[in-house]
Amino acid sequence: MKLTLCLTRLLSLLFLLPLSLRGQTAPGAGAEDLTVLPALVDGVAPTALLEAQLKKLAFAALDRREAAYEQITTPADVTAWQQRQRASFLAALGGLPERTPLKARVTGQRDCGTYRMEKILFESQPGFIVSGLLYLPPGEGPHPAVLMPCGHTDIAKAGKVYQTASISLVRAGIAVFCFDPIGQGERRQFRQPDGKPEFSSPTSEHQLMGISGTPVGNSLARAMIWDGIRALDYLQSRKDIRGDRLGCTGVSGGGTMTSYLMALDERIAAAAPACYLTGYRRLLETIGPQDFEQNHFGQITAGLDHADYVLLCAPRPVLIMAATRDYFDIHGAWNVFRQSKRGYGRLGFPERVELIEADTKHDLAIEMREASARWFRRWLLGRDDAWREPAFEILPESEILCTPEGDVLRQPGARSFFDLNAAAAKPLAAQRQRFWQTNPPPAALAKVRELARIRPLAELPPFTVTTGATLERGPVRIEKLTLRNAEGTVLPALLFRPAKPSTGFRLYLHGDGKAAEAGPGGRPEALAQAGETVLAVDLRGLGEMQRGKRATGFAALQEPNWKTATLACLLGHSLVGLRTEDILACARFASAQWNEGRPVHLTGRGEAGVPALHAAALDPQVFAGIRLERTLRSWADVATTPRTRNQQVNTVHGALRFYDLPDLVSTVPVSKLVLHEPVDAAEQVESR
Repeated sequence: MKLTLCLTRLLSLLFLLPLSLRGQTAPGAGAEDLTVLPALVDGVAPTALLEAQLKKLAFAALDRREAAYEQITTPADVTAWQQRQRASFLAALGGLPERTPLKARVTGQRDCGTYRMEKILFESQPGFIVSGLLYLPPGEGPHPAVLMPCGHTDIAKAGKVYQTASISLVRAGIAVFCFDPIGQGERRQFRQPDGKPEFSSPTSEHQLMGISGTPVGNSLARAMIWDGIRALDYLQSRKDIRGDRLGCTGVSGGGTMTSYLMALDERIAAAAPACYLTGYRRLLETIGPQDFEQNHFGQITAGLDHADYVLLCAPRPVLIMAATRDYFDIHGAWNVFRQSKRGYGRLGFPERVELIEADTKHDLAIEMREASARWFRRWLLGRDDAWREPAFEILPESEILCTPEGDVLRQPGARSFFDLNAAAAKPLAAQRQRFWQTNPPPAALAKVRELARIRPLAELPPFTVTTGATLERGPVRIEKLTLRNAEGTVLPALLFRPAKPSTGFRLYLHGDGKAAEAGPGGRPEALAQAGETVLAVDLRGLGEMQRGKRATGFAALQEPNWKTATLACLLGHSLVGLRTEDILACARFASAQWNEGRPVHLTGRGEAGVPALHAAALDPQVFAGIRLERTLRSWADVATTPRTRNQQVNTVHGALRFYDLPDLVSTVPVSKLVLHEPVDAAEQVESR
């Protein structure tokens, strides 16, 4: 008894020592090779295992969608398909905001000779200011108008691509409203003290905004779509615009928004998305998931693909514009066109959907500009001709800013996207409190399972183990193990066996991988020397299976596993949920294999901490004790922190409507749980 007590105290002291004082060895130091997996596992590199597993699920879902699509044979079938897909789309977005006063105002005008320009500001949501340029043809009108959301460029509407496209259309006799997407142009959300953008690319801003909105279910796409819908409201409010003759076009990210808007807003009488539509099958087979707003929670599982954006617009005219050498695969674009053509044909209007292919890279080439101008002249002006783009000049950015400083956030009462998230998160705190007060713990935890998609332990496929090489470190023997289940999950592990086991069994999970502390003098070895058997495991996407290394500085905001986390989101999963299942299945296996069926101790550090907390809350009987180190303290912090670090992998979509991490902590007995150095959403240790 005295020996056990002394060993227990020794273990506690080991946990409290800094890594440098415990003889921590960095991965790769020394002559030992702690790698477990071979260069290829079933023909796949270890770093691609999680991606391959998720792709298999995605392709199966896409197969089901295509099989269902093949059953569309009548106009009634098309209508029913549109109703289902529109409902799926809106559900994935979390619905749309309510209409509030636009508070639109003209901040400047310019006569450019062959056209006029007005500088416009309006509020798509209270305080959420949109900046745009309205190009007007000669005469009082009313003119047909085309909405042009910009793609991913830093200066957005002031850039050469969008000025050129806008002037080209207005010279063709059609008004154009070109506006800045959130995070671009005058709507940048991150600026240095001198007012310059903090990030060189707007995609970094979009990534951070998307992560911030995830726990509250405030999709970035939802906000961007709503900007476009309210821009259509603004156009309809003007007497010099024909509200029944509205179109939409854009390239790249603007092509994405055009696709969304034409699918959801029937006021768009004709559309021409460029350099985006390709389909998820080809996207996943080539470049993988892209920017945050291009991915909607659960959409692949729900059967919503790129072709559906066109089909939802049918029979309104759509011109698909694609580039031969685009990274959005041209073969996918032609497949979207084929599916769309059949759907339009079922409705009796096959001529209303067309595709042009420009032999260019990712760009709004002149072939596309002229084709879209002809398309809109045909469907909005009633002129079917071979219009050609004339020569013209564009203006410098400084001359077409809508605000004095080029920054809408300096306008009185302006709110950022993060302000919207914070406002959405605030009432959810009271909602969560009521939920946990009015539901017994089993019912509340059942909701947690549902939201995070974590199956009961009994439903998880069991692991089998393959033993590899063995290393000897004095009294400690280290065995290389590979855990595998029938669903294709493969987890590498290191088993630290003490010469004289005396203090139980520990499942050790490190966010930087099992090798982070597995070197000589590291914590697993120290625990084993004190008598504890330790299984250090790489959860899916960590350690040997992580996509690249975590960067430092601002580059660390882009997470190594962001593409796999995005793919999991598209399937309605999260890495939190998938890794929680890994932990539960590992704990069950370890208990039966090495601990005589008794509960095991659990340590989760860093990125492994949030799933470890879920495992402990949902199946506490499996664990004798839980220690969480440098684990995120709250998802509410993610929703209100602009510069989060590595939090896409730590979040569950829409979870804050029902639970936050402290709610899970409250379900674990105080005697079983240790929280060591919890961190905020920027991965900084919580100040006391």
